[in-house]
Amino acid sequence: MPELIAPTARLHASWLESHAEWGPGGHQDGAGLWLAADADLADPGAFADWVAQLRAQSDRSLPVPAGRVHATHWWIVEGDTYLGAIDLRHELNDFLLRAGGHIGYSVRPSARRRGLATRALAAVLPEARALGLDRTLLTCADGNVASARTIERNGGVLEDVRDTEIGRKRRYWIAV
Repeated sequence: MPELIAPTARLHASWLESHAEWGPGGHQDGAGLWLAADADLADPGAFADWVAQLRAQSDRSLPVPAGRVHATHWWIVEGDTYLGAIDLRHELNDFLLRAGGHIGYSVRPSARRRGLATRALAAVLPEARALGLDRTLLTCADGNVASARTIERNGGVLEDVRDTEIGRKRRYWIAV
């Protein structure tokens, strides 16, 4: 049964297999790869450092880089198999309000069409409420029908479709 867990270095091999499925330059929303932009994540030590950074990003007593916000990261797993990632950004900065939203998620290509993103999003919405949010903003590419359905299945109400610095986005709000 799939579940959400905190990122862990124990799943290094499975994470690498998933990462390879995305191909060069593949974008994995919600995975926090920006924290490891210059790291060789094939190296177990660099991977463990990145996992520690992911886990620390939720600690509000620690500073975050300029232009970033605190976020909590989870991995979608089944046993010892990494299936994807989801993150909850604790607040919105200008960029997140325009284009990124509170929650980002991605599912590895070989694990799609199983409802994993829908279930992961449903599990994270109560976490948003626990942070004090009364609604969350989610965005997806205008042509990403699967992601739009995931958001809508979780109560997403379309506010608008707009051009942003990262492409044309559908912007949804979900009451939590």
